[in-house]
Amino acid sequence: MDEAVADDYGRSWYAATSVAAPERSPLTIDVDVDVCVIGAGLAGLTTALEVARLGWSVVVLEAKRVAWSASGRNCGFVLPGFACDPRKIVERVGLERARRLWALSEAGGAYVRTLIRENDLAAVHPSRGWLDVSKTDDGDDMQETLALIGQEFGAAVEGWPTEQVRELLRTDAYFHALHYPNAFHIHPLNYALGLAAVAEAAGVRIFEGTPAREIDPAGVRKRVATPLAMVRAGNVILAGNVHMGELMPKLAETVLPVTSYTAVTAPLGDRLREAIGYTGAVSDSRFANHHYRVVNGDRLMWCGAGTAFERNPRKVAEGFKAAIAAVYPQLGPVEFTHAWAGTTAFAVHRMPQIGEISPGLWVAGAFGGHGLNTTAIAGNLIARAVVEGDDNWRMFEPWDLVWAGGTAGRIVHGARAFVRNRRETVEAQIARRRDRKRRAMEPPLYERADDGADAPPPPDWAQVRAVAAGSPRGPRRGAEPGYEDEPPMPPAVYGRRAYADPSFGDVAAPEPPNALDWRRAKAVEAHPDDVPQPAPSSRPERPPGRDGRPSGR
Repeated sequence: MDEAVADDYGRSWYAATSVAAPERSPLTIDVDVDVCVIGAGLAGLTTALEVARLGWSVVVLEAKRVAWSASGRNCGFVLPGFACDPRKIVERVGLERARRLWALSEAGGAYVRTLIRENDLAAVHPSRGWLDVSKTDDGDDMQETLALIGQEFGAAVEGWPTEQVRELLRTDAYFHALHYPNAFHIHPLNYALGLAAVAEAAGVRIFEGTPAREIDPAGVRKRVATPLAMVRAGNVILAGNVHMGELMPKLAETVLPVTSYTAVTAPLGDRLREAIGYTGAVSDSRFANHHYRVVNGDRLMWCGAGTAFERNPRKVAEGFKAAIAAVYPQLGPVEFTHAWAGTTAFAVHRMPQIGEISPGLWVAGAFGGHGLNTTAIAGNLIARAVVEGDDNWRMFEPWDLVWAGGTAGRIVHGARAFVRNRRETVEAQIARRRDRKRRAMEPPLYERADDGADAPPPPDWAQVRAVAAGSPRGPRRGAEPGYEDEPPMPPAVYGRRAYADPSFGDVAAPEPPNALDWRRAKAVEAHPDDVPQPAPSSRPERPPGRDGRPSGR
């Protein structure tokens, strides 16, 4: 990759390990097509691919290069759900519609997985699993989330107790966790470059170095002006992330640009393998701090520190060193070989913007927090709406375009994020001290022999957990009546698939067909009585707990 291209991609680790990609010429002659997509990120490329598969002509206009912005700079987590708290989704649209939206979010992840497999995309390196770990010892939020997502939504999710988490993440900074076995992580830039190649093979024409300067949305045939030529199209899809300010200033005012930072360490060798035994993605925050995964076998990729205004990535990465040392002190000093920033868009309601602004003018944006699955959703929904008249995109109508507050909104967002993250840090420190004190007061797992020598340690962690579960602990902190004498809750597994090995080996899971099954979602909407309902629980109902959600970035 030459210097100019490396600058476009932010000199990231992704750029340094990317596959070869062709240089695409700018648009120099007028064209007349069915669909014009503005923005060659994941949303724009997916939309263009699905439109071409349905038989319509389509061009993609990109101001710089394919996936040069957030699509090629993110953490690479392919997760179910949305950035919005699932409880808030239920509050706004009801349980039935929230369940269908969750199914769409899972279908978005399945689309990415299927595209990688069926097209044998090079150097994408998918790795299964996502752990959403808690830094506090209060499990009420996790249990509520587990019940909602696992039982009500029917998702594949597991509740892991503290002992199970610490077997794989060897730190006392973490407690219980939610494990999503069908989530996975990838090399997002190589996925986007492969997606572009698949789209071109389907008939899509991609023009790099071709910014859209002006749109005339009136009439049946819309006109999009570029520096050297004009595009006429029946439909225009705006998929430019936060870079729509000059073209569509009113639309740009409906999103908050949030910049997150990512850094990759130098090879850490056995130190990393001894500290982290989990090959999936890990999130240890409800908000922006922190998300990480192991790459190349012995490097640690660390992400987070979202800011409303862009900062120097190298300076932010220096702060990551302290965060890593706090969680994994056994790693010792670490050095970063790459550090970069990526800016994505958030709507104030934290749901994606998917829909028709005016006849023939569509928006696909605000994918912050859960971009890889939601861009796949948007591309499929909009393509089918344009070509087939499908109306499943209307499931996102309750989340309209809302003014994000401009510069003042960014300042308020930054202040709230600072307070939130500071509160989270203090609560984690208190929980860690409380856990250390509790463990110091627990009886030993085995007693000394009469001669004063230590007995042999237990043969495996299963025995450790069995002994620990039987040790007297007293009532659970904050327990409600009827739960004081309850034994520790075992890991719960809900959903359509359970995995015998939660540490994740090779698992053969059935995959959906190439196209997302939107018609199944419509059938569920038309016949909600046919949806299987969860079996009634024999446990007494708990009172509502504090608001919480699984993070996801």
